[in-house]
Order: sequence, then structure tokens, then C-alpha cells
Amino acid sequence: MQKRALIVDDEPSNCELLERVLVGAGVEPVTVNNGAEALGTLRHSRFVMLFLDYRMAFPDGLELTRQARDSTFNRRTPIVLISDDQHPTAMHRGFEAGASFFLYKPLDKDRVVRLLRATQGAMQQAERRTRRVALHSKVMLRYRGQEIEGETLDVSMEGLLIKSQRTIPIGSSVDVSLHLNHTMSPILGAGSVVRLDGHDNIGVQLGRLKISESQRLQDFLLPLLPTE
Repeated sequence: MQKRALIVDDEPSNCELLERVLVGAGVEPVTVNNGAEALGTLRHSRFVMLFLDYRMAFPDGLELTRQARDSTFNRRTPIVLISDDQHPTAMHRGFEAGASFFLYKPLDKDRVVRLLRATQGAMQQAERRTRRVALHSKVMLRYRGQEIEGETLDVSMEGLLIKSQRTIPIGSSVDVSLHLNHTMSPILGAGSVVRLDGHDNIGVQLGRLKISESQRLQDFLLPLLPTE
């Protein structure tokens, strides 16, 4: 699948420079010039990197950063805020909101290239987190006080595709008990139904795992992931 990065900026020259650098790095740029459109895109698409203009009409880059960190798909995506304000307060607000890096205007191609290279590790880690492993394991979902048993078809560190005799409406919150094997206790957490595939397959996003449970899931799955 093609890696994609989101650019949100109302200055065409900034967008063009970022697009050239991203294409050269093998990343498909997705460019929008207003925060309202970007907000919808962030809620429904996953990106390997976000470039957000700090100062725009609301929602500005700061608010988009907060929304990304609260979203299903881009909670861990590297975020670059593009700013013409070099005051320490602006930087503090950006990092507090969840930004990973700052780029200051006017943008310099060499700086953008260096930043992109520096984030390659984070981008690859994000890809590994969402790469799926074909795995058949028992899973129990609790929905509205009822226990629903299913079997995973594939598992990633952020989601499950589950075969079940009963479907659950998209958007529903569920408690999850994932039984990966007989030698370890179940992974416990919560998530939400994000898609239905056919009549008996449920896609669940694992959005609310404790750090300890997330680490156990990661330790189990990482050895199973292809390394190319």
C-alpha cells in the first residue's frame, strides 16, 4: 500500500515544496488548504506523516494536532507544525498539543529533507503497528451486557478482524478479551467497531488498551511480522 502524508497549508508555495520532497521519498502527498476539510480527512484516513500550518482559520494546525491525537487512525503519526512564530510559547503549545516537530517559514528544502529522513524510523514503526498478521485466536466481545464469542482472522497492534455469528453496529463500543494462546493470559481492553465485512466479519479498532496490555500484544506480534 502506498504511504501517504497529509499536507494542510493555505500557501501554495509551501505545499508545492513539501509535495516535491515527499514524492522524491516515495510518499504520496495528500494536500488540502483548509482546516475544515482536513478535519474530516484525519477522522477517516491513516497517514505516515502530517504537515500542518500552525496559523489558519479555525480549526488551525494546533487544533488539528489535538484532533489527530484523539483520532482512531493518527494518534501516533509524526506531526510537523509549520509556523512563522518562533516564540517559545508557540512551540510549547504545539508540543503540548501533540506535535512531533516544527518547521519554520520560509520553508527550506534541505531542512524538509533532513526532517523527513529523521522521521523514517517513526514512519516505519507506525507501519509495523498497523500491519496485519493472519492469526486464528479466540476472542470474546462484551456488548451491552452480552458476551459474543468470535475468532480472529487477522490481528494488528491496533485492530482485529473477527469472524462471529453475530454482528455489532458500526460505532459501537465493546470490551475485548483476546486469547492469543494457551500459555498467556488474555489481552484485555476496549475498542470500537469500525467496519463490517460481509455478514459475519467485524473490524474492531483497539483504541483503549492499557500500556501493559499494549506491550504484551506488541511482544507477541512483532516476531510474526515480515521484516522487509
